[in-house]
Amino acid sequence: MAKIIFITGGSRSGKSIYAQRIAESISGARTYIATCPVIDKEMEDRIRKHKEARQSASWQTIEEVTDLAGALRRSKGSGVVLVDCLTLWINNLMYEAEQEKKYINEDVIGSRCEDVLGVCSELAGTVIFVTNEVGMGIVPENPTSRLFRDIAGRCNQRMANHADVFVFMISGIPLYIKGEKNL
Repeated sequence: MAKIIFITGGSRSGKSIYAQRIAESISGARTYIATCPVIDKEMEDRIRKHKEARQSASWQTIEEVTDLAGALRRSKGSGVVLVDCLTLWINNLMYEAEQEKKYINEDVIGSRCEDVLGVCSELAGTVIFVTNEVGMGIVPENPTSRLFRDIAGRCNQRMANHADVFVFMISGIPLYIKGEKNL
């Protein structure tokens, strides 16, 4: 079973940089699973900068917006897999469900999380999940935003519960909640 590292925090808290630093300290092949779709020029520039930051460390990149379990299966053989990020994955699943006029809720996302964790149990090495902490702000004013917050919160709970290491990032500083300190 893969060692699972779960990293959360607010926007621009340093989650992705910290996760990449941990991943690059682990020997072996590295796979980066990117869940962010290119939706506009600004996002395209962000994605390009992320790719450039990984070039020197020989990363394989898998771009997958919804089939996270499948992307993890395709990463088999990597010493470390970095999934960035779960909240974008949830956003993509919600968008897909809306387009297909399907119902999505915490139970559906819980099942998808279990699929992802099931694949992790088949992998060797380390899997690092990055996510946003979305439950520390105000209650959103519309049903879709509240559903997103609730689903993301449920996903984060499931993943953190199964993680070997849980890190909360605050202003670029890691706070270790669970597991080994100072990776």
